[in-house]
This record gives sequence, C-alpha cells and structure tokens, in this order.
Amino acid sequence: MIKRGLQALALVAHSALALGAGSLACTAAPGAGKYPAWRADAAQALARRADARSLATAAALCFVASRPRGRAEPAAGKAAVDLAARASELDPESPSIGWLRLQLCASSAGCDIREAATTLRWVDADNGAVWLPTLAAVQKDNDPAETDRILSDMAEGSRFDFYWNPTVVLLFDGLKHAGNDLPPQYLPSDLARLSEAMLVAGNEIIPPLSAVTNACREPASAERRDSCIKLARIMQRADTVAAQVTGLHIEKHLTLADGKEARTLAERRRVLEWRETSANLDDGLPWRRSAMARERIAEMRATPREEDVDIAFLRKHRLPLDPPEEKP
Repeated sequence: MIKRGLQALALVAHSALALGAGSLACTAAPGAGKYPAWRADAAQALARRADARSLATAAALCFVASRPRGRAEPAAGKAAVDLAARASELDPESPSIGWLRLQLCASSAGCDIREAATTLRWVDADNGAVWLPTLAAVQKDNDPAETDRILSDMAEGSRFDFYWNPTVVLLFDGLKHAGNDLPPQYLPSDLARLSEAMLVAGNEIIPPLSAVTNACREPASAERRDSCIKLARIMQRADTVAAQVTGLHIEKHLTLADGKEARTLAERRRVLEWRETSANLDDGLPWRRSAMARERIAEMRATPREEDVDIAFLRKHRLPLDPPEEKP
C-alpha cells in the first residue's frame, strides 16, 4: 500500500512538472503574430485539463506555435516533448500518441529518441514506420551494417503507418472538447478545427522519407536490395498517400521496371495523386465547406487510411474514382 502511494505521488509530481513546463515555456515565437499566440494560449489551456487527449493536443500546439523556422525553440520543444510523454503515460496503448511523442522528440535538438522509439515498437510491433527516426540516426553515423539491420526489421512489418487519421481525429476532438477554454477567435467552427488539426498533424507526424529513399537508392548488397523492395511494397499500402507514393517510387527504381510493370506502377501513382487532389477541392461556399469538414472527420473516424477517406468522399459526392485516360 505504501509503495502504491509513493508511485501515485511520483505520478502526480511528474504531471505537475510536465504541466508547469508547458505553462512556462509554451509561448509563440517572438514576432510570430496573433495566430501562433492563440495556439500557445490554447496549448496552456489544454495542458491544464490533464487528460491524455488534451495533453497530446497541447504538446502538438505548443510545438508548432514556437517553431518559426522548422524547429521548435529549445524550451518550447522540451515542454512539448514532456507533455507528449505525459500523455503517453496516461494512455500507454495509444500508438498515435506514442508516434506524436516520438516525432516531437526527433524534431527537437538534444532529445534522445531511444525510449520513445522502444516504447512504440512494443505498442505496435507490426508497424515498420516506427523505425524511421532510428534509421535516420544511424545514417548520420554512417553505419552500413546497422542500416541493413534496421531496413530488414522494417521489411518484417505488415504495415507502414503514421497514424494520420487517428491523430487528426485526436487533435480535432481535443480542440472541440476544450472549446470553451480556448481563445474565442482561435477556432470558431468545425471547419477551422479540422483545418488546424490537419495543418498541425501534417507539420509534426509526417516525417521525411529521405532516410528510406537514401538507404535504398543504390543498395550495396542483394540483401539490402531485397529488404528495400519488400519494404517498398509494404509502403504502397501505407496510411498516407505520401508514403504510398514513395513506396511506388522505390520499387520502380530498384526493379528497373519497364513495359507493363512500369506502366502499372506509374498509373497507380497517378490514381493516388488524382484522388487526393479531387477529394480536397474547395468549392468556396462556407456552409458547404463546413458540412464537408464534418463529413471528412466522420470518415477519418471510420477508416484507417488517408486513401480510404478520399475514396469514401468521392463516392459520396458521386465523383469519379479514377482520372481521365491519358492521351498518347
């Protein structure tokens, strides 16, 4: 009983430290303007709510509010990582929160990714994407043997997910449920909340894929080439269009596809990109845009992949799923 009491006190103390760090350090970058300041204020309000969803949303907002040139200010970066770590402790089985924590750490100077990366590999061992920050780190160390090992591990996964839909839903819900505590002009509608959730998530949870493309550009061994081709085919079923397109590019490059196979890969890419563009067209009518935002968030709750949302949206609006045939 005493041991449990001490653990509880430690947990409360850690929560207070994380919350204090967020409150003190989460400020907009100097001269950034009104909107980043609203984001920073929203992050502090969400941090005070202290549930996992609110803390994760606070972490994401705190980080993006303070990064004028692609990296967060050191104090704000630490505050965001601490808030994400606390959210992950409160909901340790959430891969989307674990991924957010890992990506914020990987984007913060001086943050050691090893604990976050190891934790996420336990939570979602089948997701090859969780190795990406580690792959990027060993490439900086110019360690070919370790690069080969990690690529092999990534190719053993069954999925390649950035948790795009779940993360956007998490941020949208966090912002909506805390609406009364946020700056009144910050997010006045569901359209504004969804736009903010997608913008913030797009800046924070979609990592550069250059670590994979660089490792697979000129494989020095048959083993690495085989791992890269296997990984590329897994990526083609990923939960984001960006990862799918990269997988198609890697396979086409490595298999030196020509004739029918090359045309198949090129056509698959053309269809993916066309669907993404068509499903995100803006017809300019405010009431229509708000209704479409609610439709999109509902689809994101129901389906795991970005492409699934695009297909559902196009079908609902009776729009074609495939682009016009290319003229010879």
